[in-house]
Amino acid sequence: MQVSHNFMPDSAVFDDDNLVSCAGLVPVMTLAEQTDLPRLLAAKVCITESKIKSGAANPAPKLATLIAGMCAGADSIDDVDVVRSGGMKTLFGGVYAPSTIGTLLREFTFGHARQLESVLRDHLSRLCDRVELLAGGDVRAFVDIDSLLRPVYGHAKQGASYGHTKIAGKQVLRKGLSPLAATISTDLAAPVIAGMRLRAGRAGSGKGAARMVAHAIATARAAGVSGQILVRGDSAYGTRAVVRACRRAGAQFSLVLTKNSAVSAAIAAIPEDAWTPVRYPGAVLDPDTGAWISDAEVAETSYTAFASTAEAVTARLIVRRVKDARHPDALFPVWRYHPFFTDSTEPVADADITHRQHATIETVFADLIDGPLAHMPSGHFGANSAWILCAAIAHNLLRAAGTLAGARHAVARGATLRRTIVNIPARLARPQRRPTLHLPTHWPWADPWLQLWRNIIGYLHLQPA
Repeated sequence: MQVSHNFMPDSAVFDDDNLVSCAGLVPVMTLAEQTDLPRLLAAKVCITESKIKSGAANPAPKLATLIAGMCAGADSIDDVDVVRSGGMKTLFGGVYAPSTIGTLLREFTFGHARQLESVLRDHLSRLCDRVELLAGGDVRAFVDIDSLLRPVYGHAKQGASYGHTKIAGKQVLRKGLSPLAATISTDLAAPVIAGMRLRAGRAGSGKGAARMVAHAIATARAAGVSGQILVRGDSAYGTRAVVRACRRAGAQFSLVLTKNSAVSAAIAAIPEDAWTPVRYPGAVLDPDTGAWISDAEVAETSYTAFASTAEAVTARLIVRRVKDARHPDALFPVWRYHPFFTDSTEPVADADITHRQHATIETVFADLIDGPLAHMPSGHFGANSAWILCAAIAHNLLRAAGTLAGARHAVARGATLRRTIVNIPARLARPQRRPTLHLPTHWPWADPWLQLWRNIIGYLHLQPA
C-alpha cells in the first residue's frame, strides 16, 4: 500500500465543519433517548450541595455526553472532546466540554454514585423492553459476580491501596482500586452489566457481594427474565450471605467453596467408581476406546455447608479433578480437586460445564479494560465511582446497538462495535433542510450499520404521534 499523491507540508488543514468522526453515535444515542436515558439521569441524579457553585448544574446532559464519549472509545476525561469536533456539535445538542464534565464528576459522593447505579439498573430494563438483549431468559439466565483490581500509580488516588491480584497465574500484591460487578447473561445472549460498585484496593473480593447479588436478581426480573436464575461465583462468594440472598430471591446458586477440612473429607469420601470423564468443548475422542481424551473427571456428593451455624444448607458438592501436571511420571495419578456447591438439578457433567462458563464475566472485564476502564481518570474516589457506572451504561448501550445490528455484532466485543459501527466517518449535508449523512463507499460493515440505522431511526417513524 503506497501513498498515491505528493503532499506539501501545508496540504493538511483542519477546516471542515461538516465532517463527522463518529457517525455511529447518531443511532446509538437515539437508542439512548428511546430508552429514556436522559430522563432517568435527570430524575435520579440530584446533587443539592456542590463544592463549586455551578459544578453540579445540569448533570443529565453532562453525563450523557460522557457516555457518548465512552461509546466512541474515550478512556479519559480529555478524550470526551471527540464528540465536539467537526459536525458533531451540529448533530447533537447539549454537548459539554471535558473540563465541565470533570468538575461534575468531582461532585459525586457515595450517595450520588448509588443514584447513578439506580439509573444503570432501570435503563437496562428499558433497553430489554426495546431490544431483545436477553434472548432465552424465559428458560434460564445466569447472574455472575466477580471483582477485579485496576492498577493506579502515584499518591493522589483516593481509596487506592494494595490488594491481591493474579498476573500470569501468580498472586501478586498491587496498588489499585477494586470494582465489583454483576452481569446477566443467557445461553443465547452475551452478558450485560446489572450492577457495578467501586471499592478500595484492599477490600475483600466478597465485600458487598450479597447486596449486589440481590440487586442483580431483581434487575434480571425487571428486565424480563422469567426463567430460572443461576448465580455463579468463585470462592470469594461462596458465603452464607450470598447463598441466603439467592434463596430469598428464588434463584439457584453455583458457588466455589473455600477448601477446609470438612470439604476435603467430603471429597475423600467419594468412591473411585463415582468419577466419570467430562466432555469439554475441544476434547478429543479416542478412536480405539471411544472415550474422551481428557484428564478431567467429575463426581458429586451431598454436603452440608455452614453446618456450625443456624443457616446450614444441604446441597450438591460437585468436584472436578484433573491430573497434577507437576507429577507427570508419578506411579499413581496425582489429582487436583476443584469443588463447587450448587442446588441446580442439572446432570453432574452438565452442571460442571455450566459452572465453568462463569468465566464469561471476564469478557466483560476485558471489554471495559480495553475501553473506558483503561484508566481511573480522577484522583477523587467519587469521580471514579461515577466513571465506572457510566462505563457500565455505555457497555449495555453498545451491546443493545450490536444486537440491533444483527449477525455477529450481537455478540461482538466492545472494541469491534466501536470500530465497525460507531467510529465511522461521515459528511453532514442538508439539502432542502433534510439532514443526510454521506458515509464511505465500500465500508466493510455497511449492511449491519444500515440495519442498525433502520431499526433505530426507522423505529421513530413507526411510532404513533
